[in-house]
Amino acid sequence: MRNNKLKVAFLDRDGVINKEVNYLHDIEHFEYTEGCIGGLLKLQQLGYKLIVITNQSGIARGYYTSVDYQKLTDWYVDDLRLRGVYILDVFHCPHHPTDSLANKNIQCTCRKPGTGLIEKATAKYNIALADSILVGDKTSDILTGIYSGIGHNFLVRTGYAVEQGFNLCDVLSDLTAVAEHVCRLQR
Repeated sequence: MRNNKLKVAFLDRDGVINKEVNYLHDIEHFEYTEGCIGGLLKLQQLGYKLIVITNQSGIARGYYTSVDYQKLTDWYVDDLRLRGVYILDVFHCPHHPTDSLANKNIQCTCRKPGTGLIEKATAKYNIALADSILVGDKTSDILTGIYSGIGHNFLVRTGYAVEQGFNLCDVLSDLTAVAEHVCRLQR
């Protein structure tokens, strides 16, 4: 680690932590992805702090409210803590550039593949981006990591289908496979 900076595992939520459910906002529809808990525990053991970065255009589109989003966020952060997984912080983008209610219909830098969520995290915490990792399930997640200068970016197969010919990062089955790969990289 550089100058006592934190090394962080930046994690997309939908398709990485929880199974993909379009516009998830109800606790009863929340289900962890295969390998999620074990992978997160292992990443913590490897010295990574965990930060969730997530696009939540369902807020902009009026499918659910910011209150609904926060209720679900508080629930899964608490549930993970009970399982020994500690989320340092959660950053989200409630915007959508075209398909949204008037007050959220904007072009922003926080919507992935923009780097705004990473920038907010680094403004709040002393993060060594080159020593950090990002785990996502879409090209936009990976591009965020690349554009932000994150050291290693991983695409997991637990969310959206991996695009043919996508070769900008390692593609692995789930968070446990990511943690095992990171462990090998650190040897």
